[in-house]
Order: sequence, then structure tokens, then C-alpha cells
Amino acid sequence: MGVEPYRYRSPDEDSARWIGFPFRDGDIVVSTRSKSGTTWMQMICALLVFRSVEPPAPLHRLSPWLDWLAEPRDEVLARLAAQSHRRFVKTHTPLDGVPLDPRATYVVVARHPLDMAVSLYHQSANLDQNRLRELTGQPEPIGPQVRPSAADWLRSWIDHEVDPREELDSLPGVLLHLTDAWARRSRPNVVLVHYSDLLSDLAGEMRRLADRLGFDVAEGEWPALVEAATFTRMRERADQLAPDPVGVLRDRAAFFRSGTWGQGRDLLDPADLTRYRHRVAALAPPDLVAWLHR
Repeated sequence: MGVEPYRYRSPDEDSARWIGFPFRDGDIVVSTRSKSGTTWMQMICALLVFRSVEPPAPLHRLSPWLDWLAEPRDEVLARLAAQSHRRFVKTHTPLDGVPLDPRATYVVVARHPLDMAVSLYHQSANLDQNRLRELTGQPEPIGPQVRPSAADWLRSWIDHEVDPREELDSLPGVLLHLTDAWARRSRPNVVLVHYSDLLSDLAGEMRRLADRLGFDVAEGEWPALVEAATFTRMRERADQLAPDPVGVLRDRAAFFRSGTWGQGRDLLDPADLTRYRHRVAALAPPDLVAWLHR
């Protein structure tokens, strides 16, 4: 018998919602940390599946987030069961927390952790926390909430000591997620994608993904599909593409805030960066660290 998936839980997620998921041949599971290219990869999958720059429904309906407690699991499964196209499902759970089915392909997107963290900081200000607590049953915070500067928050994030399985968006949690995927990268149904490669060679990465996922795209289709996957075009269509099925984003366009490289590094001084490098070296294997920060 195989190893049972680890159960990851947070105030608004529960990976146990994957238990008993009825996989089909060709299913795609997009597994990322928060703000690491999830929506970008979902859009690329939509473009490859439908071969159209106009997917037939909002992205969050085509590719739901199964772990999210804000939507009833039965409703999400019913939507997926009704889909006749090749399915692509979102998760922020590491691969050791979801069933690994040979019929499915698992795409893991990695982003420089400092850039991911800066995006996470800005995303928190764009969330309607009252609405989110209402949907997930979270308690009201105690006392006044003082928001630190981005630089102060990032320094605290680097130094934060925590069980990575308890806080997946911490630095230890990010590297746990990626270390697990890195160890599985030789499997034929596990694909690792670097966010920076999407930035520098979107066309090449989309072609590589099409090959790994078994999509046969005609040469003449590629220019329009690649253009539709650019950050600029996605931000222009934020109402259709932002992951907001139940209205927790204050501004959907702001979800696509920057999408650049180096924003985390630019907030820190040399001593901060040295401390960050030491932390990362203690948390992840050197070949992964080199690949992630190249």
C-alpha cells in the first residue's frame, strides 16, 4: 500500500478534501505556493486545453481550488464532474499532501522566495478579511492590527522559526513544498516550472509544457496563445482571471500587481541577504537552492 497523503490544514484550507477525488486520465494538478504563479499556470493550461484566447468561463470555475474551505467541497466536485474537457485543478498543497495518481500530471511552479513573500505581503492588503472570516468561520483578531512596512515584514518572514507543515507560506514552508517536488522531479508525471523562465521565455516554456502534457498545438496557434498568457493581457482581463469566486478580493486588477523579479532583494540590505542565504542553505538541498536562485 502507498503512503497516505499528509493532511495540511490552515484557517481556510484542508488538504483532506482531496481524499477520494475521482481522477480521470489526463487530469492536471497545479501545485504551487501562494503568489508563485498559480493563476498564470492555470491560464496557460486553459489556453492549451481550449486553444482559444477566450476561455469559455471564468478561470476559477474552469480550474477550482479544491482545498479551499470558502466553497463547499460537494459543489466543487460537482463542477469538476460536469466538465467534459481535460481538467486542471488548483492546489497550494505540497505533493505529499495530495493523492499521486498515475493518470494525472502534477505541475509545480517555483518562484524566488523573496519575490513570492513580497507579493504575499501586498496580497494580504487586497483581501477582504471580514468576508474571508465569514466564509471560513475564523475568529475576529484580538487587539489593534498594525501593518509593518514591506521591508520590516520581509525581515521578520526570513527569521520566522516555525513548523513548515503548520505554516506553508513561511520560508520553511515554501522550501518544504519545493524540496518535496524537487525530489520527485524525475517522475514522468511531475513537471517543475521556474517562474523566472515564464518571465524570460514564455513561448519556450509554454511549448515545453505542451510537450510534457501531451498537447498538440499547431504552429500557427502559438503567437495568439502566448500573447494571451502575458502578464499584461492577464491583468487586462482580471475580472475573468483573478481567483475570486466568492468575492474576497478588494480589487481584482490589483491581484496582478507586478509579476517581476528582484523586488524582494531590492528591499533588503547586504546583511539581510546574507542571513537569508544562510537560512535557505539550512532548509533546502544545494542543487534546489542553486536552481531556485539562478
